[in-house]
Amino acid sequence: MTSKPPVSVELVGVGGYLPERIVSNDALAGLVDTSDAWIRERTGITQRHLAAPHETAAFMGTEAARRALHAAGIEAADVDAVILATSTPDQAFPATALRVQAALGARRGFGFDVSAACSGFIFALATAEAFMRCGRARTVLVIGSEVFSRILDWSDRGTCVLFGDGAGAVVLRAGEAGSGRGILSSHLHGDGTSGDLLYVDGAVGLRDASGYLRMNGREVFRHAVAKLSASVDEALAANGLGHADIDWLVPHQANKRIIDAIGRKLDLPAERVVVTVDRHANTSAASIPLALAEAVGDGRIRRGDLVLMEALGGGLTWGSALVRL
Repeated sequence: MTSKPPVSVELVGVGGYLPERIVSNDALAGLVDTSDAWIRERTGITQRHLAAPHETAAFMGTEAARRALHAAGIEAADVDAVILATSTPDQAFPATALRVQAALGARRGFGFDVSAACSGFIFALATAEAFMRCGRARTVLVIGSEVFSRILDWSDRGTCVLFGDGAGAVVLRAGEAGSGRGILSSHLHGDGTSGDLLYVDGAVGLRDASGYLRMNGREVFRHAVAKLSASVDEALAANGLGHADIDWLVPHQANKRIIDAIGRKLDLPAERVVVTVDRHANTSAASIPLALAEAVGDGRIRRGDLVLMEALGGGLTWGSALVRL
């Protein structure tokens, strides 16, 4: 049995989709006891996009995937796998990834969903990388798509002001080993003992629960800064790199204060940190690919740049990925 030649896993296209409806902080102040100043000061958020009934996780994921494929110059027929990260699937099954696969007309290969909350995109990216490095796929769509507005308790100002809806996608393609481009390494972690800090209190198997997102914000913030800093250092150490080698930090967009804290720990100037939380709010697994799509689209992130991505979510789950575009 001959071994398959090693490959690089290159990110060749990125796309995003945001719902048409934009909701300001002032609009939320009419629903719960809050204000624009209160939200801005604690989170950095000024607005969020909320999905219309037709803007499901599959619909938004499909639109983001189409844009990523167009950017990559790749046809849907060439896609070997669709891996979609979500905590808000349209159905328990079939997987939202398969709904996207069908909508795109990607008839070959396979697809499945990944559930790792706000870390979902990093986990899906690492999963795709593993399939590609062992030769099971050469072209993979990795998508994050979330409709968090449908699991929020709109009477809880501690959570409902934080989240938005949207989808982001990237196209990964196998390239020649040694190209210097692609995913340099990915690093995943989980701690189930902290699961009650951020969770949804219901699911298909728990019919007597409300199905709303619940969060201990203070503890999540504390874990986020410590664990994300460690994950970032882990990625750099694995590649023999230092903070000064990073061109761009594309973090999970949960809270501006968390993003600023990580940037300071990396000694990165603010202009090298991609921030969209002010306009998108926290779109969970969609936040990193949405931020990446914006920064690539406006020309900030260019071919050859070293990009560090990191996220923490319910579980707790956390991880990082280092990519040379």
